[in-house]
Amino acid sequence: MSNLFRRELRGPTLILWNTNAETCNALSPDYYKGVLDGLKDAAENPDIAAVVLTGQDGFFCSGGDLNLLKDRREMSMSERLESINGLHDIIRAIRNCPKPVIAAVEGGAAGAGVSIALACDMLISASGAKFVLAYVRAGLVPDGGATQTLMKILPRATVARMALLAHPIWAERLYELGAITEIVAPGGALNCACDLAEEVANGPQEAISAIKKLMNAGETASLEGHLETERTAMADALGRDEAQIGINAFLTKQTPVFRREGTR
Repeated sequence: MSNLFRRELRGPTLILWNTNAETCNALSPDYYKGVLDGLKDAAENPDIAAVVLTGQDGFFCSGGDLNLLKDRREMSMSERLESINGLHDIIRAIRNCPKPVIAAVEGGAAGAGVSIALACDMLISASGAKFVLAYVRAGLVPDGGATQTLMKILPRATVARMALLAHPIWAERLYELGAITEIVAPGGALNCACDLAEEVANGPQEAISAIKKLMNAGETASLEGHLETERTAMADALGRDEAQIGINAFLTKQTPVFRREGTR
């Protein structure tokens, strides 16, 4: 197994670790491959209910390795475009994975590490964690969907300070602005993320997958188009066993017990 990436199965939760600790968990080809393979496995394995992304030794991810980026300056334009695909494939895979993906951030995130954390469905951060888009200091621009995601969830002035001036923003402020799911004490992000994953595991898996698809579609759809998408999804959900279990439990004032495919 690579010393830059590690995977761990904790009950119904697949944890994908960035273990490039010498560089504060900079991105690497091994990490790209490991995350893509892990998300694919999670999508196909009914025993996995959620995925958690985290980093080793108290930092989530420092983004691109400047030594690798320096070498890419000598590439042709087409080669440089190709070199960015690894990051963008991860962003797509996080969004397209039918299982919820949760970021567990200790210490902070920088550059593309911010992009990856914000692409997740939920983001748990330790208090005092710092998020910074330092691209402009190196004469570069954000990638990984950072500017699109941030413009959707933060005021323009806040994004401008982050992207144009590389000013850091702390987890507490991002939580106030609605970009972070929960703030925990330092050292507690992973356990909190796994607790949320356990909640997901106890829920209706088909409905959760359908809701994630609706969330993705809702970001770009027109109201009329999305109403039709929700209508179809609701009609489909009503015909599934999960709805029978959930509705019956609700009407009888009991806690619904949903069973994941593949569990016994």
